[in-house]
Amino acid sequence: MLRALFRKTGNAVYISHLDLMRLFQRAFKRAGLPLTHTQGFNPRPSVSIALPLSLGVESRCELLDFELETDAFSNEEICTRLNQALVEGVHVLSVYSGGGKIKNLAYLDCAVLLEYDAGVPRNAAEQIEALFSREEVTVEKKGKKGVVEQNIIPMIRSLTAVPVSGNVLKLEARVCCQNPSLNPMLLGAAVNKYLSDLAPDFIRYSRVEIYDTNETIFR
Repeated sequence: MLRALFRKTGNAVYISHLDLMRLFQRAFKRAGLPLTHTQGFNPRPSVSIALPLSLGVESRCELLDFELETDAFSNEEICTRLNQALVEGVHVLSVYSGGGKIKNLAYLDCAVLLEYDAGVPRNAAEQIEALFSREEVTVEKKGKKGVVEQNIIPMIRSLTAVPVSGNVLKLEARVCCQNPSLNPMLLGAAVNKYLSDLAPDFIRYSRVEIYDTNETIFR
C-alpha cells in the first residue's frame, strides 16, 4: 500500500468527496497506473482518502491510500504521472510507503478566515478568544440521528484570533479530528450564534496540518 500527500485548493474546494474519489480513480487510469481492486461480489478500486473534507474547505495535507498492481513505477514517477492527469487545484506533493496508521490520527490545525467588508470590528479578537475560553459553547451539528446540540469546547485543543489585515481576522485552531471529531465550520457557526455583532460577511476554511495522538505531524 502506498500513500500520497496532496493539496486541494482554488476551485477544487467545491469538488465533493465522492467526486474527488472518482477523479482520482480516473486519474490513475489516464496515468497508466493500474489500481488493484477489492475482492468480492462488487470489486472496487483500492483507493481511499483519510478524513474527508467538507465542501468548500481547502487543504494542503490530504492523504490518499492506494495499491497498484505492479511495482514497476518509482514513487516519483507515480507523483509526476498523477499530476499530469489531475485537474487544476488538486496536486500530489509526494508519494511514499510506510505511512502511519489512520486510526492514530487525532488532531488537525485549521485556519478560519473571518472577512468583514467594513473592517474587522473593534476588540473582535479578544471577544472571540473569550468565547472559546468558556466551558461550554453549543452549536447545531448534523448527524445520523438528525440535528443535535453539541458542546464543541472539549474538542478544541487551542485557539487564537489573529488580525491579518484591516478586513480579515484569522482563527488558528487545533481541534480533534477523530473519535470525536470537530468540523472547523462549527467554529464559524459558534461566532455567528454567540457573537452576532461580530458575524463576518464571508468565512473561508482551510486544513493546515494533521497530527497523531502525540501531536506529531502525521504522514
